[in-house]
Amino acid sequence: MRRIILIIDRLSDFLAKISALVLGLMTVLILLEIFLWNVFQKTTLIADEYSAYGLAVLVFLGCGYTLKEKGHIRIELVLNRLPARLSRGLKLVAGCISTLLLGYITWELGRMTFSAWHYGSTSGTLTATPLWLPQSVVVIGAGMFTLQMAVETLKLTDF
Repeated sequence: MRRIILIIDRLSDFLAKISALVLGLMTVLILLEIFLWNVFQKTTLIADEYSAYGLAVLVFLGCGYTLKEKGHIRIELVLNRLPARLSRGLKLVAGCISTLLLGYITWELGRMTFSAWHYGSTSGTLTATPLWLPQSVVVIGAGMFTLQMAVETLKLTDF
């Protein structure tokens, strides 16, 4: 079990690095767009669209890592005032419910992505980007977030 937890933790780290890379690529794309427009009055025609995809990818690929590093907002005012055992029990229940909810969200995102692939949905822009491509990365990030939530919940049990 500890090995599986370690693998999931490392996968979260890896996806966070990809997320950082996407942020860098978005920055380069936007700077290129600004340069081209200010110097040549030309545009890449993709900066807005691909930056939006990049933002979705950035957020979803980073969610698992952020959870692992306890970077998500947590309000523990009530939990800190409860006895340790009760607080831990409530965190365990909340973790289980959150894992199930995230699993459902991941499932629905997967269905949406499959539908976009099945019907050949594309963006309504000049690039006509197949929507299943950025959606697939979002599904991967949501899946990793679900796995990381399950791992963080397991860590509460002192298995």
